[in-house]
Amino acid sequence: MSVQTLYTAATGMEALEMKLDVIANNLANINTVGFKKDRANFEDLFYRQYRLPGATDADGNITTTGTDVGLGVKVAGTQTDHDQGAFQNTGNQLDFAIEGNGFFEVNGPNNEPYYTRAGNFGINANGNLVLGSAQNGYPLTTAINIPQEATGIVVTSTGEVQFRTAGQPDLQVAGNLTLATFINPDGMLKMGDNLFAATAASGPANAGQQPGAAGVGSIRQNFLEASNVEPVSELIDLINTQRAFELNSQVVQAGDQIMQIVANLRRA
Repeated sequence: MSVQTLYTAATGMEALEMKLDVIANNLANINTVGFKKDRANFEDLFYRQYRLPGATDADGNITTTGTDVGLGVKVAGTQTDHDQGAFQNTGNQLDFAIEGNGFFEVNGPNNEPYYTRAGNFGINANGNLVLGSAQNGYPLTTAINIPQEATGIVVTSTGEVQFRTAGQPDLQVAGNLTLATFINPDGMLKMGDNLFAATAASGPANAGQQPGAAGVGSIRQNFLEASNVEPVSELIDLINTQRAFELNSQVVQAGDQIMQIVANLRRA
């Protein structure tokens, strides 16, 4: 029994170590634009059944409870929290935030479709809007080109991208930002670089939607969506996780002491 105690406590320490990794990643990305925090979900492992509930005892009575011992815990999965992050007013005309549901659609490596909440865009050498730095950014799936002579850019809440040129009082339309939504955004795969990919769990992207339409967020120019990590909550969770890890380590020590006592009895 004491040997099983060691293994059971070890599963708890291993699961809590992964939770610490999740918390560390959340805190590391506290200033990452559009970052969505994760949460580690636990579930208990299978049980050793000594007596099943409802079994008949020696007197023919049906037992009201059974006798079982759990064999530990595991991380069932990490769940992404897609709650809205705070808005940061940057004053940059190429910064866009999504207020509500949806993701920007970009072409990632190998021209594959990827999705992001980060709205820090730039203009590359060809005049196209790209995510991130102008040199290495990912272009929008629906290309939007800003001419070199443009002196200002205006983006409406519905995603229409307009620009003005010197000597022209009227705004001209360069294109429209579109958003993608998912029936299960928790099932999206995090790719790094602020990018998500669709999976069988997330379902296919409902792409090409107009911002501000029913169920789709609107665009806010000159703003960025900050990370939705809450430092105080993460630090409290960190302390609780540390204490739980310490408790499991004490169980390992207790199991070791019991084994030592048993071994001493045998020698006696």
